[in-house]
Amino acid sequence: MEALVRTALAACAIAWSCATHAAWPERPITIVVPYAPGGAADALSRVVANKMGAKLGTSVIVDNRAGASGTIGAGFVAKADPDGYTVLYDATPYSINPHLFARMPYAPGSLQPLALVSLAPNILIVRADSPVKTVQGLIDKAKAKPGAINFASGGSGTVQRLAAELFRQRLGLDMVHVPYKSGGPAITDVMAGQVDFMFSTVAASQPLVTSGKLRALAISSPQRSPRMPDVPTVAETVIPGFEVYEWNGMFVPRGTPAAIADKLHQALVDALRDPEVQRRFGDVGARPVGSSPAEFAEYLAKEDAKWAEVIRKGAIKAD
Repeated sequence: MEALVRTALAACAIAWSCATHAAWPERPITIVVPYAPGGAADALSRVVANKMGAKLGTSVIVDNRAGASGTIGAGFVAKADPDGYTVLYDATPYSINPHLFARMPYAPGSLQPLALVSLAPNILIVRADSPVKTVQGLIDKAKAKPGAINFASGGSGTVQRLAAELFRQRLGLDMVHVPYKSGGPAITDVMAGQVDFMFSTVAASQPLVTSGKLRALAISSPQRSPRMPDVPTVAETVIPGFEVYEWNGMFVPRGTPAAIADKLHQALVDALRDPEVQRRFGDVGARPVGSSPAEFAEYLAKEDAKWAEVIRKGAIKAD
């Protein structure tokens, strides 16, 4: 009799769980963006949130929880209930931060990869009237004057800094990093000739290249960009295999039920297939992806290994 009761209780629990998951979502979902409003991740997350809400039949709200290079918002989601109502929309610093900060506000593995949302390359830029007209020209100048060439970034832990550092390390160049509080002032000083070059986002720098205020020497993706087909890749010019992206991805707290994670994933993939979403992503130089969780986990492992090595070799510290 006791065994029958246990079996019946287990069956009831399973039935209740299935019914609960089938009813999900029953209230609004919050997408936490661990960066300030107005940035690329924030803008793209809002495009995705709007379409996901329509797919799921509920409101999807974007909540900016900026600070500490994205670790505050990520930590908040890592400690949230794993019920599918709180998800994380993060970017490349997610793979960089563990190697910059002595302590992280969440345990390794407490966030579960849901999907790689998008990829956006960087452009290697110089001022429009710079005597440097090619990547090889920049390298030759750096070799001729060790320590005299400098490069800008929006901070030590940014993709801009690490892209340039990877470039420097792979070529064995002696160059000086000039950090700024954000990418905007850095680009301004490149245009003014105060700094020799930088790796910048397509969204921020392509309009300035098009208007003749900057010169694009190369792009950091393995293939040329359809938006800038005349700009060669770093990989095809001087460093085979060079690849740097500003990626966006979505995570859920570890332990989120598979049925709920699957619904979130499907809604995200459907949203990324929407022509309007693809256009909005393309406008800022980002390519929608919508990977599987396993594919995203594999991509994250490669990113982690790459940036760990660059940070260690460059003895890079957080600002």
